[in-house]
Amino acid sequence: MLLFLLKRIGTMLLTALCLSFIVFFLTNQPPLLEKVAKYEGNSRMSDEEVARYLENNGFGQPMLVRYGEWLGVVPGWTREVGDDIRGRCIPPGADPATAPEFCGVLQGDWGVSRVFRDDVSAIVGTRLYMTGKLMFWVMLLMVPAALIIGVLAGMREGSKTDRTLSTFSIATTATPEYVSGVILIAVFASSAVGLKWFKGTATSAMDNATFENFFLPVLTIALYGMGYIARMTRASMAEVMTAQYIRTARLKGVTFRNIVLKHALRNALIAPFTVIMLQFPWLLNGVVIVETLFNYKGLGWALVQAAGNNDIDLLLGISVVSVFVVLVTQLISDIGYVYLNPRIRIS
Repeated sequence: MLLFLLKRIGTMLLTALCLSFIVFFLTNQPPLLEKVAKYEGNSRMSDEEVARYLENNGFGQPMLVRYGEWLGVVPGWTREVGDDIRGRCIPPGADPATAPEFCGVLQGDWGVSRVFRDDVSAIVGTRLYMTGKLMFWVMLLMVPAALIIGVLAGMREGSKTDRTLSTFSIATTATPEYVSGVILIAVFASSAVGLKWFKGTATSAMDNATFENFFLPVLTIALYGMGYIARMTRASMAEVMTAQYIRTARLKGVTFRNIVLKHALRNALIAPFTVIMLQFPWLLNGVVIVETLFNYKGLGWALVQAAGNNDIDLLLGISVVSVFVVLVTQLISDIGYVYLNPRIRIS
């Protein structure tokens, strides 16, 4: 197990480096850097002024060098502009002699957001907490409900219960969040219909989440992901119920309830476990629509703001967090296989 974890962690680090470089490369193209220069300076800057700004702020260096600076493995750039000395690691008004040589992600310096005028690490931490709170309640509602639907449908394949629950699962999966969210707001939060049971915005839920202001965004996300887990659980449960050991247990007189709970359920959860673990990276980035729709300022909302305003450092910070969550959930998924089915061996 230890050797397996070391290999997977090494693969995770290599994957994270590759993906972060791809994002860095895409967000540091000349047209985007020109927008940064005009955002920081003047929208009417000439091409010569843009080139001068980029050169004076370290953007004129080769791509790999700038990526190394951002990562923290290459010394930060320094420039003499008039009587001042500017540098990546030199804050405004600081003494260049006391400034550190390296200042990147590995040193905990994620840069400063050009939109929010705050440290990227602080913004990502705050928005990640907000999205984490939303994800927690979504998973708490979605996973048990989906497993119950899938198990009930798969226990008696082809029955009326199976067809009804399968139709419900397909309907929820086929309905995007922006459709179900608008419908839920129109029905349960709009004064036009009259059912003002919930609030159509979740802004107040950031400070004080209640059933009234937080249930609709949670339900919107849970409905969409519920169908995938339920369908996978139903298919896996139906396959397990036809296995030879289940037939043997029935012939021995074991009650149907014990067959399902003690024999079939654990083996049936192996395939749905993969889908459940894949919900975490999907939730982290797939909540963009829901957070924007309900004005809930989580990580998805911050991603929209960063992309819309060409905030390179914030985009990179959110990308690193997203990659980390995806890789960690993949590792947990592999370890979970062994727990659910001891016949699976780690090689």
